[in-house]
Amino acid sequence: MRNTPPLTRRLAAMPPAVVRALLARNPGVAAECVYAIAAEGFAPAQVCIGRMLLAGTGMPADRRAAYRWFTRAAGQGNRDAVNMLGRCFENGWGVAADAGAAALHYRCAAHAGCSWAQYNLGHLHLDGRGTPRDPVRAVAWYRAAAGQGHARAMNLLGRCHEEGWGTARDSAAAAAWYRRSAERGYFRGQYNWATVLQGTGRFAEAARWFERAAAGGTEAVRQCVRAAAAASTVPCLRSLADRLPGCNKESRCSSASPNCST
Repeated sequence: MRNTPPLTRRLAAMPPAVVRALLARNPGVAAECVYAIAAEGFAPAQVCIGRMLLAGTGMPADRRAAYRWFTRAAGQGNRDAVNMLGRCFENGWGVAADAGAAALHYRCAAHAGCSWAQYNLGHLHLDGRGTPRDPVRAVAWYRAAAGQGHARAMNLLGRCHEEGWGTARDSAAAAAWYRRSAERGYFRGQYNWATVLQGTGRFAEAARWFERAAAGGTEAVRQCVRAAAAASTVPCLRSLADRLPGCNKESRCSSASPNCST
């Protein structure tokens, strides 16, 4: 660690539990620590401070400043920073939106092995944004990300197999990918795996996975879970609708499809 910045060396020498407690104590304290390390030129900290600036964690949100930190880290060859520059260009965070530039950055980071970039590039290929539409390449990039344990990519692979996007329709493969995504904790994968289980009559298991999806998912997903549960005649599913916290009983799932994709 001879070339590691001094503050980084000091933190590295601390027991992990102490570092976690220090950073978890107060977002502002965490921001100060990460900022100090980033200022010393440590690329992973520069990526971290960029993300904190995007989210407004421990400091006021500042997308332009976030973009500048990602640029600094990317200049050191940090693949996560290159991926985040892609996100900035895709969403117009601190820079003018440019889908072509987003695809360029995602491709660079994806070839360097960044699973998030592989997943993001898959989206652009699937939708034809910033690059020609190519569902086959989308599936290839989702598969690359899934091979690194990316739970969202696993869920999208399931959807591609279910719908025949860039690959042959294969309900068994779709179910397997949904299950893997669910087991890795992704709420959309949990919802889709629960739907598979419900369709095969495994209602008690379906209820458990629906409940997990609702607990970790968005309000829209909770409403979809409640709608599925309320429409069922199976007691263990119907009772789930009344147990879900924070659900407005008048709401309805707005999705045109029962699947949760992204």
